[in-house]
Parts: sequence; C-alpha cells; structure tokens
Amino acid sequence: MSLFQIVTTPTIQGYKITKVVGLVTGLSPRTRGVGGVIYGAIQSLIGGEVTAFTVEIEKARDEAVSRAVEKARNIGANAIVGLDLETSDMGGEMSFITLISATGTAVIIEPE
Repeated sequence: MSLFQIVTTPTIQGYKITKVVGLVTGLSPRTRGVGGVIYGAIQSLIGGEVTAFTVEIEKARDEAVSRAVEKARNIGANAIVGLDLETSDMGGEMSFITLISATGTAVIIEPE
C-alpha cells in the first residue's frame, strides 16, 4: 500500500475521499512509575518543563496514533482524516496513569 496519510483536517489537499470506512481509535495508557513520579516531583520543585513526563507522553502519543493507523489499515483505509488527540488521567486524584487517545475517520483517498 502507498504512503498512509494522517491529518487533523476533514480533507487532504490534492486528494478526494472516495469512501468513508469508519471510526478508528488508538489508545495508549501510560504509567509514570515510582521513579518517574519522584524525578518529576523534584523537577517540579525547580520549575519549568518536567522532562520525565514529556518523553513518556510523546511515546504514548506516537503509540496511540500508530494503533489508530493499524486499525485503519486493517479495515482497508489508506488515510485518517479529522485525527483528534486527547489526554486524560485515569484513577482519580492520585492517578499515575495517563491515557492518550487518537481518534479519527478512516477513509480511502485517491489523487484528484
């Protein structure tokens, strides 16, 4: 299959959507781990970016998008339009789990 297209917009410039295949979602729950929480707490005392969390959130985002793409390919799509990324904490106030979800519409596109 040719290059897979992923966009946050409802259309892809230069392509037309020939078929809407369906909704796809990729999820990536991540735990910060005890070491990450301690390191993050120390960094937060100093101020600025908490790099211990940045790396994990980037991994989770990439994983969620990859899972959505895999699901889209499995149902015959060659693109995802309207991709939306969301985050949430799971487990209440003292949660150490962050969920990243990537949701979009799997479509088949072809050049205009």
